[in-house]
Amino acid sequence: MLEISGLTWAVTIGLILLLLAVDLVLAAVRPHRVGFKEATAWSVFYIMVAIGFGVWFASAHGGEFGAEYFAGYIVEKSLSVDNLFVFVIIMTTFAVPEEHQHKVLTFGIVLALVMRAIFIALGATLLALFSFMFLLFGLLLIYTGVQLFRHRDEDPDIENNVVVRTARRVMRVTDTYVGGRLFTRLEGRRVATPLFVVLVAIGGVDLLFALDSIPAVFGVTEEAYIVFAANAFALLGLRALFFLVKGLLDRLVYLSTGLAIILGFIGVKLILHWAHVDISTSVPEVPTPLSLGVIIAILVIVTVASLVKTSRDPSAKAHPGSLRAHPTTEPDSPEG
Repeated sequence: MLEISGLTWAVTIGLILLLLAVDLVLAAVRPHRVGFKEATAWSVFYIMVAIGFGVWFASAHGGEFGAEYFAGYIVEKSLSVDNLFVFVIIMTTFAVPEEHQHKVLTFGIVLALVMRAIFIALGATLLALFSFMFLLFGLLLIYTGVQLFRHRDEDPDIENNVVVRTARRVMRVTDTYVGGRLFTRLEGRRVATPLFVVLVAIGGVDLLFALDSIPAVFGVTEEAYIVFAANAFALLGLRALFFLVKGLLDRLVYLSTGLAIILGFIGVKLILHWAHVDISTSVPEVPTPLSLGVIIAILVIVTVASLVKTSRDPSAKAHPGSLRAHPTTEPDSPEG
């Protein structure tokens, strides 16, 4: 059982808030187009921070917990790349000016961290009280993996997202962006701008991703602190990673397939753990080092296969995948 002091929690949260504050200040004070060099520098910085934290954590609490952190971080990082696909689609759908994409992403990451913190606390409590939650989480991940594989060549329908539709229905929205403002005044009334709707869309999508990513990371560790740290450090690098790889995402044509396999694998791991605890200790469990190896191997294979595919077929384009098929409408019948 991992024992984390209140001071360690406070320092960890303080570090995350500090890094978020830097992002917010940069986005608010100096809105600009983020170039390749800047995105690369920030991406390397966040990865080094995450690795540095993992090295310290392993030395302070043991190699087993350190392996769980790195496995959780890699799972969350790989899922966050799929999240980037959706961010790109949102930015494109709403034609967000490049100088404001930094701000939108940073606020979106803040929302994601808050929602995931809530889910982590809830998930850890449920797992501690009811061991059958491992079975439910496992079945959820297998179902998600199957759905993602079935619709791996689709894009999520952002305009018909229930959160976006609700925001448009309850608030008046301007037709154009008003600088970097979320709200403005029009004919004496306070109204939202498209930037606010974009933020709502990203928040709603992040909520859906949290429903999958939290059970997934609980599949490699039961420790709430490790789950929180893995999620936080993976999300902190998401903003810089967006600007670094958004031009390369179209080439990862097999990423959705790989993520579907990873979710299914972790789902089976959770079910085996439940059976080991509640049915018989003779039921084998999947050790963390094996989980880490399988996850890395899947990501390497799908990345290499994707690059080979797109080099041979430049017209091939990647999709983030969807958890459900898009509604189809029947064509209008010709008038007689």
